Amino acid sequence: MRRAHAEASALIDAPAAEIYAVLTDYGNAHPHILPKPYFTKLAVEQGGIGAGTIIRTHMRVFVTERIVRQRVSEPEPGRVLVEQDMDADLATTFTVTPVADGQQAQVTITTDWAAKAGIMGWIEQTLTRRMLQSIYIKELRQLADYVKRR
Repeated sequence: MRRAHAEASALIDAPAAEIYAVLTDYGNAHPHILPKPYFTKLAVEQGGIGAGTIIRTHMRVFVTERIVRQRVSEPEPGRVLVEQDMDADLATTFTVTPVADGQQAQVTITTDWAAKAGIMGWIEQTLTRRMLQSIYIKELRQLADYVKRR
């Protein structure tokens, strides 16, 4: 099965540790960086901070609302956070890399998923990639604004 990939990055004027703390705090901080109208609700089912957290996210994309359950892991604590869909072959990864002597961070959001075959799969993959990139650009802006206000 083919793999599909969407990605967006931004340089944020805040220390990597501060940004990573926002990303891992699903109970309080993380909901503030999710762009509306795409993300309508985020609920913590288990945990709430980093690895082991289980979240339920309500997403509205292409006029369809979808509920996604994800398990959070931290393959590289302090640097890489992964939200693995519990019902589909899809994972979203946040990578936070310190730059400028730790005063800024390069933040990248990627999603990889199993792509359907054929022309309809290619169309879906192309549209989904563009939509996710647009959402992630907004999410990165909201993340930058959120850490600036804190």
